[in-house]
Amino acid sequence: PDGGDGGHGGSVFVRGDANLSTLLDYRYRTEWKADRGEHGKGKTQTGASADDIYLPVPPGTLIRDADSGTSLGEILGPGDTVRVARGGRGGRGNARFATSTHQAPREWEPGEEGEDRRIELVLKLIADVGLVGEPNAGKSTHLSVISAARPKIADYPFTTLEPNLGVAALSGHRTFVVADIPGIIEGAHQGKGLGLRFLQHVERTRVLAFLIPLDATDPQETYERLRQEIALYSEALAAKAHVVVLTKLDLLGPGDGLPRIAAPEAAGTLAISSAAGTGVEELKEYLWKFVETAKAGETEQPAEEGHEEWDLEEEER
Repeated sequence: PDGGDGGHGGSVFVRGDANLSTLLDYRYRTEWKADRGEHGKGKTQTGASADDIYLPVPPGTLIRDADSGTSLGEILGPGDTVRVARGGRGGRGNARFATSTHQAPREWEPGEEGEDRRIELVLKLIADVGLVGEPNAGKSTHLSVISAARPKIADYPFTTLEPNLGVAALSGHRTFVVADIPGIIEGAHQGKGLGLRFLQHVERTRVLAFLIPLDATDPQETYERLRQEIALYSEALAAKAHVVVLTKLDLLGPGDGLPRIAAPEAAGTLAISSAAGTGVEELKEYLWKFVETAKAGETEQPAEEGHEEWDLEEEER
């Protein structure tokens, strides 16, 4: 007997593909299987190993074990690859067991089974600008006036329970994506309110806009509290480029002046009234330039965490 080893089975990988924007392909086909390796051959020839298979997904895809909920990895950009099921090891042929005193072995060793796993893919979509503020700060109203989005709006905190996305359109076919991020309260970094769930959405935006309503008791304190919550959650998040936007400008009387916000790390401070439309177009132009600058910086120095994402929970199994 001179049987060779068996070939290894193929593994299954998930890989980022810049040409994809949805997980629709996995709605219609839910089972993927790599081939098994070939049997060992005579004359101690090893069987051919099977090819690995690669499942293409859009950048911004989270991969979880569907049964345990354990994170298996994340596809941040094109070409990023995560192995989700390891192929089995080829068995050992009887030639492996030959010795000087045992030259015609009949024994052999079977190969190992490959992994069989159910996975869950969660696609988070890119947002250019994340609107950050406390509950009832007017983020949803602001989103509705600078984009075509129609989020649920009501005069009480936590109206927004999931991020709302809108596309802001300007002249010359220029656009950018805005996300109304649910309100941040003190202690959010510890999970208070809907804290950690919301902060994870902020983490992947390109730039941030802190919305400070002019009817806040202390606008300066509101800004500092928001900055502190984000910094306590993640230093990297706190380092993101941001702008301060004073909202509800229409509440100021004829003789009232704008409060001064000390925000030395902000790129700028603007004031708008979503209700009256004052300053809205100017803000859109400013944010578009702000986003383009951030994109240029990504090209020169790609961010480690990749592009931002929104949990619109496009989940497949």
